[in-house]
Amino acid sequence: MTYNNMMKKKFADKKEAKQLVSKLGKEFAIVKNPGYIHPEYELYPLAPKIKKPASNLAASVMDMDGTTTTTEALCIHSLEYMVRKLSGRMTDEQWKGLDSIKDYPHIIGNSTTKHVEYLISKYQKSFNNNQIVKSFLYAAGWTIIYGKDAKRKEEVVQNLNDLNCSGLIKDERLLKLNHSSLPDDEDEDQLSAYLFSQYNLQFKRADFNSLVKIGIDVYYQRYHEILERIKLGEGKFIAQNLFGNPNKHLIEAMPGIEIFLPVIKGLVNSNEDIFFDQLLNDYEIKSGKRFPDKNIDKARIMFKKICNHFINNPLKVAIVTSSIFYEADIVLREVFKIILSKLDKLLPESKNKITILNTFKDYRNYYDAIVTASDSNEIRLKPHRDLYSIALYKLNVPREKFAQVVGFEDSESGTIAIRAAGIGLSIAVPFAETSGHNLNAATYVCKGGLPEVILNHNLFLKLK
Repeated sequence: MTYNNMMKKKFADKKEAKQLVSKLGKEFAIVKNPGYIHPEYELYPLAPKIKKPASNLAASVMDMDGTTTTTEALCIHSLEYMVRKLSGRMTDEQWKGLDSIKDYPHIIGNSTTKHVEYLISKYQKSFNNNQIVKSFLYAAGWTIIYGKDAKRKEEVVQNLNDLNCSGLIKDERLLKLNHSSLPDDEDEDQLSAYLFSQYNLQFKRADFNSLVKIGIDVYYQRYHEILERIKLGEGKFIAQNLFGNPNKHLIEAMPGIEIFLPVIKGLVNSNEDIFFDQLLNDYEIKSGKRFPDKNIDKARIMFKKICNHFINNPLKVAIVTSSIFYEADIVLREVFKIILSKLDKLLPESKNKITILNTFKDYRNYYDAIVTASDSNEIRLKPHRDLYSIALYKLNVPREKFAQVVGFEDSESGTIAIRAAGIGLSIAVPFAETSGHNLNAATYVCKGGLPEVILNHNLFLKLK
């Protein structure tokens, strides 16, 4: 049967399916689904890698955690905290924690479900049943009272119903808690003990899938509590509590982002040397080495050409994250405050500075599209293509212009998702926690991050 005739059909046998798949490309990604999804895996045809510099770019799609911001450390902490809570091993003496070599490649870049599935499969033997019940009940109660994301609350309520603990939803003591004041450690201990005493006996013993749902609830409770405290101005307290350093920035801009973002929007039309010098500094921070002195003069000339190119051809830009909107909103607000402060200190007074600062006062002023897990579903996050396909749709980029889109990710699943969405220019900008990822799906791997993308690759543009 001819290809055209097969395309008219709604069903295909194995032979016909093989013929159709062979037409879609030469390289495919095998994407495994969560354990409760049919089929076990899916095959994604990957857009051919684009190595040739482009005369023009139409759009940029960028990951958030690890590419734009440094929030992956908070996600990793929250996942480790989940394992500690379910096992009762809360101190380093009891358990040294997650292994950066063996564990990190499996808990960064995928959906929360895939991360939790991996951790529960590996560490389930250490879990304590009473700790599972107590941790879940507290996470559920906290989410009902203090949680800000409606979808999270719906999922918690469903889990309570499934585990025979629906009474907690209307528990009088729980509902009388002060909604405006987050509980401290002592409050947490008291509430955990109370909820356990009330609902332990009726708790339905959890199978693997239920354990995954419980783990997700515990993870989100911890992560959302941290974000809420950051939002309330308690960043130093959280930094001391989590990392033993009150001066550690929990949410920070990745090196070079404060230069990269205004450049691709065509906002840099003066003070190019100031931007360039900052870019050299960011290159050293990200790569751990100085940009070669012999290449600086040429790179400075090319940087000015890049700025001029984007003044005339500004990019459409989308942020694309597997975080839900509630999380992304807090993170992006914080990181844009940091970018705004950096640009304010960096630039001398001018009309151009005013324009740039006004743009960066709110992340919604900057991005043409914001795509989060709330736009899709937990089971369709990276490495599935959905989020990046949604971004291309929101940016109004037609399929014939996908070759003019550049995508930036820090993880294996992210680089796969970009190419699975039809974008052949998939750029990996790994950081310490994703250095062990398989980044073969990426067209380029830039360990020097966004500064390397500009200084070494001229942002993949062919400039005269």
